[in-house]
Amino acid sequence: MSDIAFPLLITGVAGVSGYNAFRYFHKQYPGQVIGTRRVDNWPLQGDGIVPLNADDTDGMNRLFDEYQFGSVLNCEGTCKLKSCELAPENARRINVSSVDTLLSAARPDTRIVTLSVDLVFSGTGSGGHLEEDPTDPVTVYGKNMVDAEQLFLDGRPDACILRISLPMGISFNGHAGAIDWIQSRFKKSLPATLYYDEVRTPTYTDCLNRLLEIVLSNQFKGLYHAGGPSILSLYQIAQIVNRIGGYDPSHLMGCLRHEASPIPPRAGNVTMNSEKLKTALGFDPFDIWPYHEDHIPTHHDWHHERLPDEEGSPEYLSEVLYKNPRLQIP
Repeated sequence: MSDIAFPLLITGVAGVSGYNAFRYFHKQYPGQVIGTRRVDNWPLQGDGIVPLNADDTDGMNRLFDEYQFGSVLNCEGTCKLKSCELAPENARRINVSSVDTLLSAARPDTRIVTLSVDLVFSGTGSGGHLEEDPTDPVTVYGKNMVDAEQLFLDGRPDACILRISLPMGISFNGHAGAIDWIQSRFKKSLPATLYYDEVRTPTYTDCLNRLLEIVLSNQFKGLYHAGGPSILSLYQIAQIVNRIGGYDPSHLMGCLRHEASPIPPRAGNVTMNSEKLKTALGFDPFDIWPYHEDHIPTHHDWHHERLPDEEGSPEYLSEVLYKNPRLQIP
């Protein structure tokens, strides 16, 4: 029996982390989970999904009055880097003002877990960031998330903030995540250019969902890094998508960050050290992404190597990159 205080509100179910969390919790605890998405995102519908803009204070208060939420998992935010740079006021409304709205509606005893991101760091160093490291984001999105974190730290010190990296899982629209965008280029036989020197610690959403269930059930508070054990550049991630999906290797290009367009600016090595979280839990909640060791690139042209009997297809990619093979029910 879960110790989560129900009903549970999950905000921002259009994003990869929020969408997968909603699907997981809605299935595990039917009738006890409500998710919100922005009003104009009408294609995202279903049982338990409520249209509500993140900064709608009156609407959020009415939702809390109706359901009397015992817990909140806050996944709200827009991580579209270029859009945030070009429309910073809108980005702040979604990423920061939404926190004020949520905190004003929540009761003092409402359990709150919120997601932040590794892009609060510039990545100009050697990575392996600790929770105590000073933040120095290079993007509007990263700056927004620093401000959002501070609002939670100041307004609800009992809340738990989890900084995540790239969540690897399905999206409702097929183009909201890292795998989605890369694969969409290859599917159309278009080039995809990824960075050699932007380095992340991705996680399966299957693992993240189970971590969120544990954290919602206990009293963890403050800031924790929740990056996975894999340390991969965006170029290496694209190599994996290319080869496991069985796509033409000539369509993958690579470059350094300084060779790319200045908008949006790109972070470097923003890998996170998650030992604090593992110590608090007593175990490592994340499997390596990708799960199979032979799916990890070993050199620059690894994605060009195709064995005669090698399995590579969009269907196989869906089975092993969007999903954690270890956690699937046969």
